[in-house]
Amino acid sequence: MSNKELVRYQVLGGLLEGQLALQETAVALGVSPRHARRLLKRLREHGPQGLVHGNRGRAPTNRTSDELRERILAFVEDRYAGFNDTHLTEILAEREEISIGRETLRGILRSAGHHPKRKRRPKKHYRRRERSATKGLMVLWDGSPHRWFGEERPAVTLMAAIDDADGELLAAFFIPQETSEAYLRLLSSVVLVHGIPVSIYQDRHGALRRNDDFWSLEEQLAGRQRPTQVGQALEDLAIHPIFALSPQAKGRVERPLGVLQDRLIAEMRLDGITNFEAANRYLEERWIHRYNQRFRKVPRSPDSSYRSHGGFDLHKILAFRYQATVLNDNTVRLGGLTIDIPPGPRGRSYAKARVDVRQHLDGSWTVYFHEETIAQAPASPVAEPMRYLKHNNNRRRAKAARQEIFLYLPNSQPPGTLSLGS
Repeated sequence: MSNKELVRYQVLGGLLEGQLALQETAVALGVSPRHARRLLKRLREHGPQGLVHGNRGRAPTNRTSDELRERILAFVEDRYAGFNDTHLTEILAEREEISIGRETLRGILRSAGHHPKRKRRPKKHYRRRERSATKGLMVLWDGSPHRWFGEERPAVTLMAAIDDADGELLAAFFIPQETSEAYLRLLSSVVLVHGIPVSIYQDRHGALRRNDDFWSLEEQLAGRQRPTQVGQALEDLAIHPIFALSPQAKGRVERPLGVLQDRLIAEMRLDGITNFEAANRYLEERWIHRYNQRFRKVPRSPDSSYRSHGGFDLHKILAFRYQATVLNDNTVRLGGLTIDIPPGPRGRSYAKARVDVRQHLDGSWTVYFHEETIAQAPASPVAEPMRYLKHNNNRRRAKAARQEIFLYLPNSQPPGTLSLGS
């Protein structure tokens, strides 16, 4: 007998011996007087065994059948290995037409010796930041390097942008590593599909924030360092950058990336996806929509703060930009690349002119003089710009003050010098 049944036996015994009234017995047992009479009748007819619940020892009618339990365990040990409990519940319903509760599934797995996918540690206390009121008020973006295609394959990076108001996954794609080009492409995806956000919350990655302590004379006079390539694009689009001061401050983007590492890896393995092309197509055609259906929340306001990109030349803005001087032979040389400048109006020469040279995301080049296009060049591989500063001695520091940049182009001649790059 259970403790509860033992208590009932003792109290009802007092009723049988005349020590307690029926009303007092009902109050002591926490039942109605009518049910107290039922219990007393069972005790008289069957003794103490009459107080034991009739279903004791019987299998519940809603118990998961042994056949279904074995089928689920077979899936877990083979096809669906590596899925967490909640994800497995959803996948079984979607792909195997097995409808089972998460807690029921968890009980089956634990009883069979399958431990949780991740250990749950007590969470540290952090002050919660309220979500943005409207969509487009703040976008969070980040790159997540991980072995997305399996432990036997090298790590690659997933670039992702998320709206702070409702947690919508705005854009995501795989790329070899987190670079300026990756962020410019991510910004392009967000702006073209959703619009221009008011602000972007980001970490202090070198592609997003200048982390060197070099100040040119022009920067000292201006009172600020020139922004990075991505920073200049954000300025042109009037997007306010907000830099996180700690990893915990990026929790609202780190948690969705953790969900992606948990679920996306398992599903790509299940579907045999092991390369960039297939993975990016999978994200675009299926995964982003499914993620948003499952995890997107309702924003506090139905309004939107996204601005239209109409009136902005995104081809020009979302590009690598360099300031250069036209040589006497009317060419601009960037590393192993030489761009010929054709004659201007009335055959004018652009020698010694300061020009703005930009490499667009499609790899093509354009040279601008006072915002006018004066030359173009065919596409070449997009390379990450590198600031080349020497600080070994005073002589080298003086040379570095010219803000020389080496632009490394794949399969090119030894790098040349490009002034005022960033």
